[in-house]
Amino acid sequence: MAGFNKVILMGNLTKNPEIRYTPSGTPVTSFGLAVNRRFRQAEEQKEEVCYIDIVVFGKQAEHCGQYLSKGNGVLVEGRLQQRRWETEDGQKRSKHEVVAQTVTFMPKRQESGGEPGPPDEADYQYEEPRN
Repeated sequence: MAGFNKVILMGNLTKNPEIRYTPSGTPVTSFGLAVNRRFRQAEEQKEEVCYIDIVVFGKQAEHCGQYLSKGNGVLVEGRLQQRRWETEDGQKRSKHEVVAQTVTFMPKRQESGGEPGPPDEADYQYEEPRN
């Protein structure tokens, strides 16, 4: 059976993006995303927050690192990935993250002071290399 792996999230950055480079020179940026969900339980309005790690590659990674900062809103489209590794003391670890194919910068609120935003071409589509 064929699978389908597509994730679409809209939220706010929980910290400033961290940019690094692979040995071959490909830019890789990672950031945390907080996605809020509001709901009513009985007569009470509640909110829950889900925190997701996002990874972006290529030119889009450079733009994310240059123009985004903690609190900025983004729309992320990508795929879910699980990474597994073993710690130095032999414990097995794993984590899920979203590998972004597109990151769309959301408009900044007017009351935030009007810091310059990203260039018009900030919404890039990046095809990740196939193994």
